[in-house]
Amino acid sequence: MGVKRHRWMEPNPLPDVPLVRAAGRILNAELEFHVNPQQVDHVWIRIDAGREVLVAVNTFSRRNLLAGFDPRIRVGTVRDTWSVLPRAGFEPCPRLDYAEIEAAQNVFFEHYAQDALEKYLLRLAREAAVLEVWGAPYRQLKQGIHQVHSRRRSCAVAEDISGRDGALKFYFEKECLSLLLLFKFCGQP
Repeated sequence: MGVKRHRWMEPNPLPDVPLVRAAGRILNAELEFHVNPQQVDHVWIRIDAGREVLVAVNTFSRRNLLAGFDPRIRVGTVRDTWSVLPRAGFEPCPRLDYAEIEAAQNVFFEHYAQDALEKYLLRLAREAAVLEVWGAPYRQLKQGIHQVHSRRRSCAVAEDISGRDGALKFYFEKECLSLLLLFKFCGQP
């Protein structure tokens, strides 16, 4: 299967809150569309959360690259099993903090080159049945969920936000397995 690059256009109004949680069946996943391929730094995953929601996941940090830092994303994975799939829908989320997850789990973070992370996310989206996502709603030309990563201070971003981290959790029907993915940029604790 080749990688498709095209525009996603349908708007989806989301709650006006700093952090949301959404879940739903995965409709498709593809690389972000941009007329300049050098500007592509996201994988877009669309889910049916009662209405179609676009999830934009960073695969590379242009800010770190431009500031002379490592642009790769570090991905931490928490494996688990499930007995009930999350209910489709979206809702405000009071908090998600990687520090709390890392205190309860042994999370190992691995560096991913952009193309490797793109392929990994696209494969997981093809194989999983349901995606649960935490992140910030956005309403620009496209509406959906972004900031699906740690919001702590990084090498290139001074703003330090606690308790509003974003993440992906893929649910696989085979063996009732789930994978929670945590994303960090250079310099994030």
